[in-house]
Amino acid sequence: MRKKRTAYLLLLPLMGVTALALLACGSVLTQSLGVVPAFGLTEPTLDYYREALTDPAFFSALGVSLRTALLSALAAAALGTALCGALVRLGRDRGPMAYLIRLPILTPHAVTALFAILLLSQTGLLARWARALGLLSEPGAFPQLLFTPSYGGTILAYLWKEIPFVAYFTLALMAGVSRTLGEAAENLGASPLGAFLTVTLPLSLPAVSQAFLIIFLFAFGGYELPLLLGATLPKALPVYAHLAYMHPDLRQRPAAMALYGLILLLSAALAALYGLLTRRLLRRVGGGQ
Repeated sequence: MRKKRTAYLLLLPLMGVTALALLACGSVLTQSLGVVPAFGLTEPTLDYYREALTDPAFFSALGVSLRTALLSALAAAALGTALCGALVRLGRDRGPMAYLIRLPILTPHAVTALFAILLLSQTGLLARWARALGLLSEPGAFPQLLFTPSYGGTILAYLWKEIPFVAYFTLALMAGVSRTLGEAAENLGASPLGAFLTVTLPLSLPAVSQAFLIIFLFAFGGYELPLLLGATLPKALPVYAHLAYMHPDLRQRPAAMALYGLILLLSAALAALYGLLTRRLLRRVGGGQ
C-alpha cells in the first residue's frame, strides 16, 4: 500500500500537466465550434471548419507542414539511428559523449533559428568562410537556404535538434541489444555491419518508430522555426493558424481555433495511422509475433 501511495504521488505532476493539456484541447475544440460566450457567441456551428476546408491557403499551408515534418523526421530518424549505432559500436553510449548529444535537444527553437541565420544565411559564417577560402567569388553566391518556399533552412534546423533526439531516445535500447544479441551474432560469424542490420536494428525499431512519431508531430505542429526561417508565402499551417489567432477582431477567434482544431485532429489521425502501420511492420520484423 505504501509503495502504491508513493507511485501515485510521483505521478501527480504528470497527471496535472495531462489534465491541463486536455482542458486546453477541450477549450480549443469548443471555441472552434463557435461557442465563445465572452464574445456573445453561444450557438455551436461547423461553419468555421467549412470555411477553413474551402480555403486554398489552408491546403497550401497543410502541404508545407506535412512536407517539412515528413522530410525532417525521415532524415532525422535515419541519421539519428546511424549516430546511435556509431556511439554504441565505439562504446560511447555512456559518459560525456552521451551528455554532449543532448545539448541541441535542450536548445530553445528561437535560439536554434538564430544559430541557423548566423551560420546558413548568405551573409553568415559559412558563406564568409567559403569566400575566405576562395570557394566563392562573393558571399552572395552562397546557396539561399533560408526564407525559401522549399523551407530548406527550417528542415536543417529541425535536423540539428532531431538527430540527437533520435540517437538519445534509442541509445539505451540499442546498447542493450548490441551487448547481448548483437555480440552473440558476431560470435556466430556475422560481420559487425551484418549483426547491426539483422539483429540490433530490427530489435531497436520500436524505439526508432516512437522517436519518429514524436519528432514528426512536433515538426508538424511547431511554428517557431517555420515562422523565423520559412518563406512569407506559402506559410506553414501552424504559422497560418497563429496569424489568424492574432487577428485584431476577437470575434474571428473561432476561425483561428478551427485551424488549431484541424491541426489537433490531423495530428491524432496521423498518429493513429502511423501506430497501425508500425504495429504491422513490427509484427513482420518479429516473425508475426
